[in-house]
Amino acid sequence: MDIQEKLEILSGAAKYDVSCSSSGSKRSSKSGHLGSVSSSGICHSFTPDGRCISLLKILLTNYCIYDCAYCANRRSNVIPRAAFSVDEVVDLTINFYRRNYIEGLFLSSAVFKNPNHTMEMLTTVIQKLRTEKGFGGYIHIKAIPGASSELIDLAGLYADRMSINIELPSDYSLKLLAPDKKKEDIFNPMKQINTNILNYQEDRKKYKSTPTYVPGGQSTQLIIGATPDNDLNILSLSQKLYDKYDLKRVYYSAYIPVNTGLNLPDIKNPPTLREHRLYQGDWLLRKYGFKAHELLNEQKPNFDINFDPKTNWALSSLHLFPVEVNTAPFGTLLRVPGIGVRSAQKITSARRIAPLSYLDLKKLGVVLKRAQYFITCNTKYFGAVALDEDKIRTALKPKLDLNEVDNPYVQLSLFDKFSTSKLLLVGDSTSSVTGEL
Repeated sequence: MDIQEKLEILSGAAKYDVSCSSSGSKRSSKSGHLGSVSSSGICHSFTPDGRCISLLKILLTNYCIYDCAYCANRRSNVIPRAAFSVDEVVDLTINFYRRNYIEGLFLSSAVFKNPNHTMEMLTTVIQKLRTEKGFGGYIHIKAIPGASSELIDLAGLYADRMSINIELPSDYSLKLLAPDKKKEDIFNPMKQINTNILNYQEDRKKYKSTPTYVPGGQSTQLIIGATPDNDLNILSLSQKLYDKYDLKRVYYSAYIPVNTGLNLPDIKNPPTLREHRLYQGDWLLRKYGFKAHELLNEQKPNFDINFDPKTNWALSSLHLFPVEVNTAPFGTLLRVPGIGVRSAQKITSARRIAPLSYLDLKKLGVVLKRAQYFITCNTKYFGAVALDEDKIRTALKPKLDLNEVDNPYVQLSLFDKFSTSKLLLVGDSTSSVTGEL
């Protein structure tokens, strides 16, 4: 099998990892035209300093010893298989970089032979890139659950970011769909990586020659919708990961029905809207100071599809509202639907000069469509309806019930008539990019 065939198979197999967004192009290249047209595994990610960069996103191999029910690369699946050698990955990365296709590498793998063998090959790849080729670009590597602590330690010296995918959010789910895996094999390396990061940071304060260890931190991925786990369980797990292991991100991947089986859900489309709501809830954990038990509880363990998590929380906590924008503390402003981090910063800065009016808030970027029901300006309430949960829910609810829509994210046409429901949906979906809730 030539290198091109391997690249097509193993870049395609890597698309199920959502730690960065795939964006390969299939256009034909023409003389004099600009831009890379490589269709093989080019994706985008963000470096620790905030730059958006292009990465070569591939698996080392899709041969796997495990038979996880949800995985496209499971042992029992009859699919094209391939495996790169260490030198092939090194050469591909360097050649793609020299052609300005990429600025870094995102390298993962199925488990070939055993975890230690696979982790050793992954580590050898990035070690060769750094030491023999002098490659200084961004490298994100997947740590293999069950691999030895020595290999995890070594890999961290050469990678910018490491991640260990949990995939399934509970012991029950793991036993149901991935009985070959153990949760200890996932959480022990997470703890080890976090401990090493902290130790190396302390050593660098004393000794300038101390090397960096995973400077971009670590992340993980959870599959949404493959098991009966509710949103409360998933978000609570994410909160524990952030608090205990200082993860940079938890990525959520809507289950894609690539396999069939008795233990798998019978669905036609991935639950992308549920994934979207979890990302919004996750954002509230990381940026807004919320806790999982505030957003969800045992009586309502799943997010309301029709409302973003912050709005849903505010509607259930109306006794805390309305808040006066000219006097409310910064943390309180962050909890108002329609006021994001940047808007709250602008409000606290601007109100030092003069009291803010309702029109001032609009100029500062506050989403008044939602915020109007939860604030007062100079003691005046500007909500279109009274401060009543049922009335506000009716006013804010999309005209089209999202529970009844397979694909609620509709690209607006330049030629079709704009419907109110489309405008509401597009406005909601942009929050996943801006983070303003």
